[in-house]
Amino acid sequence: MIAVWTYTLVSVAAISLVSFVGALTLGMRRERLERILFYLVSFSAGALLGDVFIHILPEIMGGESVLRNSAYVLAGIMLFFVLERVLLWHHAHGSHEEKIHSMVYLSLVGDALHNFLDGVAVAASFLVSIPVGIATATAVVFHEIPQEIGQFAILVHGGWSAKKALLYNFFSALTAIIGAVLVLLFAQSFAEAPAILLGLSAASFIYIAMSDLIPELQKERHLGRFILQLVWMTAGIGIMASLLLLE
Repeated sequence: MIAVWTYTLVSVAAISLVSFVGALTLGMRRERLERILFYLVSFSAGALLGDVFIHILPEIMGGESVLRNSAYVLAGIMLFFVLERVLLWHHAHGSHEEKIHSMVYLSLVGDALHNFLDGVAVAASFLVSIPVGIATATAVVFHEIPQEIGQFAILVHGGWSAKKALLYNFFSALTAIIGAVLVLLFAQSFAEAPAILLGLSAASFIYIAMSDLIPELQKERHLGRFILQLVWMTAGIGIMASLLLLE
């Protein structure tokens, strides 16, 4: 159990530090930033889906519990749909100034919840096995890079200074550690905890990839860039597949 705690805390600490990646975009031209995000979003979509279908689902879809664990994944997708709708509903009200103001804080709340769930996913994966935990942590890191760059841009656009945006982005990222610690402290109190948490993790990754990342990629109409999307998505899946060598 000491190894699980060590791997988990090191992983979520590294994930939290990814929140500072927004600083690398300071002074970067918009065209170059959009080009980098184009590749990162494609890669992270592949990595998230690869982690779900290569690592997480094979771990929880065995034996007589297949139907129950499938229900956990389905319930998780519905849960994240409701949570996103609630955040969007609140964001859609008020004057323009109120929208900008609320956008900053609601974005932070949403990002903190997202990071909390990332911590839950990483800890739940390490409870199953070290290799599955490493695969999940890797997928989270790849997803967090474009996520945190986008989050940083939202905070700066909302009127905050770059320094304040980076600081609060980091505070938001620390909820990943809280989520991971809570899982490690209480998951062993009932036998179904790892399956439930991994089901929710799979649901989170599927929902993020299919509702946030891929719709952005589908806006691309140029054939050459579409092919590049496939290449980078395949690379993300390939990274997840290569981690099977650790098992």
